[in-house]
Amino acid sequence: MAAGERGVRGPRRAALRRGGGPHSFQKTVYAYYRAHGRRLPWRETDDPYRILVAEVMLQQTQVPRVLEKYPEFIAAFPDVRSLARTPLSHVLRVWQGLGYNRRARHLKEAASIIVRDYGGRVPDSMEELRRLPGIGHATAAQILAFAYNQPVVFIETNIRAVFIHHFFADRESVRDSEILPLVEATLDRENPREWYYALFDYGVYLKKTHGNPARRSAHHVKQSPFEGSNREARSRVLAEILVSQGISIEDLSIRTGYERERLDVILSHLEKDRLIVRCDGLCHIAEDNDEPVSDETPLLEAQ
Repeated sequence: MAAGERGVRGPRRAALRRGGGPHSFQKTVYAYYRAHGRRLPWRETDDPYRILVAEVMLQQTQVPRVLEKYPEFIAAFPDVRSLARTPLSHVLRVWQGLGYNRRARHLKEAASIIVRDYGGRVPDSMEELRRLPGIGHATAAQILAFAYNQPVVFIETNIRAVFIHHFFADRESVRDSEILPLVEATLDRENPREWYYALFDYGVYLKKTHGNPARRSAHHVKQSPFEGSNREARSRVLAEILVSQGISIEDLSIRTGYERERLDVILSHLEKDRLIVRCDGLCHIAEDNDEPVSDETPLLEAQ
């Protein structure tokens, strides 16, 4: 393992030393992981496509729900070419139950770009991955770490929990800019794949046993309940359109119980996400676009 204090200055260096130093910290994290690490299907492969699918699914979706859907999705679309050539309506049907349906479009568009521009190989650089629809820094970094074992530096919610617990025990509103130098200083550069798996699992443990230290992050955002939310309404309306392509707004109102005014708002959101189109008073799934448009609106990452 390689870890040090290079690039860590002032208060952050003091925090690193208060936490026992990089080697002691690594020892603690790895000890937990080797005793209690989770076995997850996307950890059993280094196939970049399958890791891409998993990381997009894990944006704002907890592991138990992804565990239910991931095998079905991979069975339906076992490689990037099969996903690229499948109509969006079918991709959305398989995706149903995960929520944030624009991610399904992002994945399909990303697959098309990968086939068209990269010969079917998922890119292995941050710059190229960030050009793919729906891929922000954290998702790109996780693909690089888990598919290509590259020693990239990133933060997500479980990493925040670990570093705040160990190095900022007496602090509130800890900023990512304070954590990042510590993530870099403690990174296992010889095996970043396993190191980040260990951090994730230790972070899950700390959330369950120490009141979720990530709540003391300046960037913590509490996700609103799904039931009764606009997200639930959009998912319900989209599901009805998937069942009945070319459904009228009047029939949608009858089937969902939503009034016309609310339906107009929901449908506008679905149109903005390029999931549906309205034509002659009927609602359809928006099928393939020859020129995918990158949407880098960030999604929180939940693992």
